[in-house]
Amino acid sequence: MEDPTSDLGEDVPPDEAATCEWCGDSLATAPERRVRTWITDGAVQRVECCDADCLRAWRDSRENSAEDRS
Repeated sequence: MEDPTSDLGEDVPPDEAATCEWCGDSLATAPERRVRTWITDGAVQRVECCDADCLRAWRDSRENSAEDRS
């Protein structure tokens, strides 16, 4: 069954599929894919990562950069 919310429909070649925000791997073959959304200044933001480890690394890097700015 194709996920109707997915950008990775059956007709999308892996080389044209979205990539992990952290490691850059294709999400076409990422069964543990993680998607997070949030609102910033009234605009929807979205990040896609290939698994929980990449999402955690991406999130940690954002938290560290926010600490550096303060």
